[in-house]
Amino acid sequence: MTTARDYFGEVYDVVRLVPRGRVTTYGAIARYLSLRAGARMVGWAMNASHGHKVPAHRVINSQGVLSGKHFFGGPTIMQQLLEDEGIRVVDDRVVDFKTVFWDPSSELAL
Repeated sequence: MTTARDYFGEVYDVVRLVPRGRVTTYGAIARYLSLRAGARMVGWAMNASHGHKVPAHRVINSQGVLSGKHFFGGPTIMQQLLEDEGIRVVDDRVVDFKTVFWDPSSELAL
């Protein structure tokens, strides 16, 4: 008997491991988890993450843009959460994205 994967739960588990002051991307999480629907599935999970104690503000798009900011209840909340952790954001884009990027594939062992 095969058990169904809890894709959203797996995404949330990875996002909870993103260190304070670092960011990751939808695609990086999808690659790490080998998700067939890829970054889109991670985006769906992040949109549904309210109430799951997930630091969703640490997940951004591959260009360093706060593409999910509309799901935080206000246009600047995601930016404020990141800035509270020491991440600089200018024009909805993380400054020094490559420096603060956290890649689960290299940071976590499968």
